[in-house]
Amino acid sequence: MDRRSLIKQAGIAGVLATGIAPAVHAQAAIRWRLASSFPKSLDTIFGAAEVFAQQVRAMSGGKFEISVHAAGELMPAFGVVDGVQQGTVEAAHTAPYYFFGKNECFALGTAIPFGLNSRQMTAWMYEGNGLKLMREFYSNYAMTSFPGGNTGAQMGGWYRKEIKTLADMKGLKMRIGGFAGKVLERLGGVPQNIPAGEIYQALEKGTIDAAEWVGPYDDLKLGFNKVAPNYYYPGWWEGGPQLDFFINQKAFDALSAENKAIVENAAAHAHSVMQARYDARNPAALKQLVGQGTKLRAFSNDVMNEAFKQAMAVYEELNTKNPAWKKIYADYSKFRAEQNLWFRFTEATFDRFMQAQKLG
Repeated sequence: MDRRSLIKQAGIAGVLATGIAPAVHAQAAIRWRLASSFPKSLDTIFGAAEVFAQQVRAMSGGKFEISVHAAGELMPAFGVVDGVQQGTVEAAHTAPYYFFGKNECFALGTAIPFGLNSRQMTAWMYEGNGLKLMREFYSNYAMTSFPGGNTGAQMGGWYRKEIKTLADMKGLKMRIGGFAGKVLERLGGVPQNIPAGEIYQALEKGTIDAAEWVGPYDDLKLGFNKVAPNYYYPGWWEGGPQLDFFINQKAFDALSAENKAIVENAAAHAHSVMQARYDARNPAALKQLVGQGTKLRAFSNDVMNEAFKQAMAVYEELNTKNPAWKKIYADYSKFRAEQNLWFRFTEATFDRFMQAQKLG
């Protein structure tokens, strides 16, 4: 008589009396590794991956563990997509636009010049076609994606010299994130793609003339104000840059339905926490920077208008030579137009009024 028949006929009491214990199949513990593109010192942006891992562990009762590794520990900051694609790690936390050199469509997963703000980006992802379209694109790299945070609108960077006119952009060597370099080139600048941990040294030595990262909280930590006094705004190339959790498709498909839901919800939690931290911490950091002698300066209308013109020209060119871009950008640009019409009558008007008031 086999074990199953014995259990059925004798019942649990009878089985225990025979000394034959029924087989128990406990769910195996899951251990993943996540490679970040950021250093541990940036607790806001690197911290989003830690929040994600903590939530996965908590919701799984400790049965699903994800170890988080800073840039350089397992692979270089800009090697994480290859790592996920090849299965070297199960997951990564990064800014998709770092990888626009593989395909310009990666930029649409983070931010493009004069694109969506953070709320609009989240809306496009969760309620528009953003997630569907981007996941379809990322499937070409054997991975899926989940929104993994947003910095909110960024500052326009640190400059050793003032940028008074468009002529001042000529020959400017600037560390600038991802796709925005294509527009900077059209303005006469020379873009440099440098990881966060290497920017200060390049700016200090004069290897570059300017650099942008995120905003006051991170920039204060990185010390850029010590080597470049002019702090410009706005970061017209990053109105609402989103981070992503990239997950190897086979690793994700192997999860149970419960664990897939845990990953999805943990990512959504980290997505919300990251921007909340930036919004909460940037104001005090900006005051501290100004107190230390930082000179806040706005980009001139000439610079803004020419940058906008050149950005639109880049997108039109890509529509003619990159079919994937054309498909995704068509949906993105339509969503952007509708959102800006709505925000014009609500958010923008309210914000302008409130920012003109004297509040204690």
